[in-house]
Amino acid sequence: MRILTWLAATVAISTGLISGVEVVSAVRLADGTVYFAQPPSLVSATTTFNNVYMWGSTYYFTLNVPPNAGEPLERVAIAQQEGIDDIEFDLEDSRAFEGTRRNKGQRIALSAVGGDNKRSLSFTFDPPVPPGKTVTIALNPVRNPRYAGVYLFGLTLPHNLWMWDS
Repeated sequence: MRILTWLAATVAISTGLISGVEVVSAVRLADGTVYFAQPPSLVSATTTFNNVYMWGSTYYFTLNVPPNAGEPLERVAIAQQEGIDDIEFDLEDSRAFEGTRRNKGQRIALSAVGGDNKRSLSFTFDPPVPPGKTVTIALNPVRNPRYAGVYLFGLTLPHNLWMWDS
């Protein structure tokens, strides 16, 4: 699988919430396939409740697609990289919208939501998020982890499917 960008978000349960960002440069392949001219970046990763074993939390992952991205953001994969406990999400309750957690805009449909509900999740925006927009994915865990600690999530932006098939 080709990967455009890797972003990391750190969620600390019961000790607060911290976000970090790591961005890898855009890629242009020899076959002419073009990735983002300027890749999207992680703006924030937050949760509504960070107490252990708590019900009713929502985890928000906010991405900015810069105006000079060169193409829209079609898909995002989120994977739990670290943590004492696996966080299980209710994928049917996943949602996306323009804007941020505190400044919600128009809802964006998710045409495909997949993964194992725990360590690996994927989302396809319908329509794709155009350059110059900020998008937030909201995920509801079945409950927060049983154990306090740092829970690290990796976000990847796989290339659009139609380019894989060409």
